[in-house]
Amino acid sequence: MTYPQVLEYLYSQLPVYQNKGASAINYKLDKIIAICNVLGNPQESLKTIHVAGTNGKGSTSHFISSLLQANGYKVGLYTSPHLKSFTERIRINGIEIPEDAVVDFVIQHKAIIEELKPSFFEWTVALAFHYFKEQKVDFAVIEVGMGGRLDSTNIITPLVSVITNIGLDHQQFLGTTIAQIAREKAGIIKPNVPVVISETQVETTAVFRELAVKHTTKIKWVDQSSTDYLKGMDLAHYPSFLLKNAQTACHVVAELESKGHRIDYATFYEGIINMKETTGLKGRWQQLSSKPLVICDTGHNEDGIKQVIINIKKEHFAALHMVFGVVADKDVSKIVSLLPQSATYYWCKPSNERGLSEHTLKEIGLKAQLKGECYSSVNAAITAAKNKAQSDDMIFIGGSNFVVADIDGL
Repeated sequence: MTYPQVLEYLYSQLPVYQNKGASAINYKLDKIIAICNVLGNPQESLKTIHVAGTNGKGSTSHFISSLLQANGYKVGLYTSPHLKSFTERIRINGIEIPEDAVVDFVIQHKAIIEELKPSFFEWTVALAFHYFKEQKVDFAVIEVGMGGRLDSTNIITPLVSVITNIGLDHQQFLGTTIAQIAREKAGIIKPNVPVVISETQVETTAVFRELAVKHTTKIKWVDQSSTDYLKGMDLAHYPSFLLKNAQTACHVVAELESKGHRIDYATFYEGIINMKETTGLKGRWQQLSSKPLVICDTGHNEDGIKQVIINIKKEHFAALHMVFGVVADKDVSKIVSLLPQSATYYWCKPSNERGLSEHTLKEIGLKAQLKGECYSSVNAAITAAKNKAQSDDMIFIGGSNFVVADIDGL
């Protein structure tokens, strides 16, 4: 089998949440446990850092990886979903897993796939554990896919657990309140494993404290700490939400140092400033051009869009153009209500199966007094925005991971 044939086989055989939504979720740990048992439980030999949260877990994971790389470590990084290529999900020091390694793994374990019928995500997690063990990484940074308690990644015992912001997302799986969702995210807390929490939230504090006591572990609240690892760093080009995630990553790496791992704090600036280059992060407040200013971001829920708007307001431009699309299973009306009424909108549907019709999105936008036109694809919308925008304007592209994934040349 060639690499394209392998991907076609997997996409046809296994349910993929990014495409199918809820029907692709196996919200249990039975299959990932069974797969890893067959593989010899590679996860048990890895030194891991486990990162959960509603928003910020992806960039926090990348910052942790970059900080460890700056200290000379060989670091595996598992994240999801991918934007352009499946191999983005599994990287070592920023280098994506070779296509041949994906092919070999599928050929060798095709019988397990066909017997257990795991989800695409479960199979991918198992591949990541196997590859990181095979490549003898020093650390593996593992981002949770959804929730935490019953997420397929939650069969590891990490050195440090990390929980970023908690917001309303995936309520059909995780609960309808912030506290309920926090309890699912806090499912990654393990006995005697320190927990770094980026943000103190009224609705989540009691939940985290309860589980920390239950598991006899300590919590470090980043926003309550007197230690500012970013003080004196020239990071003016970073948006505020990335700075918060960078601060969290520094505290995580400091936890590793307190557990006896060699960390040189003098490398922190290098690890933060070079994060995108050293880890390959795409789509997080990424500037695509300057005249006009074109920025894309994958924020896709209420809290994510709020951060996008905060950072748009910090930019300098004459007029704002918003290329915007969403998936149908989000709280679209709530998200759209947050968008600025002064912008011109270019409504589009991402090519993903879950994408919401651009015409439906326009109707929701009109109820929120947002004016714009519909376009048949993300790139058609981008072309229209570029044709209309002046050199001192700003074009923002986002609303969904899948909108950003559709951008030509990203």
